[in-house]
Amino acid sequence: MLKRFYLALLGVLLVTGLAHAQVTTGEPAKDFALTDTNGKEQSLSSYKGKFVVLEWLNPDCPFVQKHYNSGNMQSLQKEYTEKRVVWLSINSSAPGKQGNYSPEEANNLTKEKGAAPTAVLLDPDGRVGKLYGAQTTPHMFIVNPGGILIYQGAIDDQASVDVNDIPESQNYVSKALDEAMAGQPVSTAATKSYGCSVKY
Repeated sequence: MLKRFYLALLGVLLVTGLAHAQVTTGEPAKDFALTDTNGKEQSLSSYKGKFVVLEWLNPDCPFVQKHYNSGNMQSLQKEYTEKRVVWLSINSSAPGKQGNYSPEEANNLTKEKGAAPTAVLLDPDGRVGKLYGAQTTPHMFIVNPGGILIYQGAIDDQASVDVNDIPESQNYVSKALDEAMAGQPVSTAATKSYGCSVKY
């Protein structure tokens, strides 16, 4: 009942997307370079030879808050960065739009939430978000050490803002990483992402 109420309340924010994806699973991921919140340029190609997770982020989105307020996203970040996976959180909110923050503000939020990405990248002109066809926050992509996109879509199979759904959910990101890191094919390589629309 509570879940339905939240979905009705936030229905205008709920966007699902895959049909307009700009990148194709199983093909080379598109290279890009963005400046992180510490002023360092980060490029996807510089991490060739490692697994890379791209997480589209908007701290003000209720669907993102579900995964951060519960500690779910931070737990994933810590688990996989400890396994030498590179985790890049990308904020494509445009100036004046929801979720746009200065580098200092973004760093404060990262610290406040106890988040543990490799870096937070700022994409205020939306160039990289549009390159990847990122439509929602969160929207997740995984690139393997050979530079091939092996997963794109939702973080899990529970398209809600209810934190109580997390324990019951199937996490597509951890499943894809575990399979790929074990040398197995990714059983679910693409899903529909869900969340707030990216604020281009």
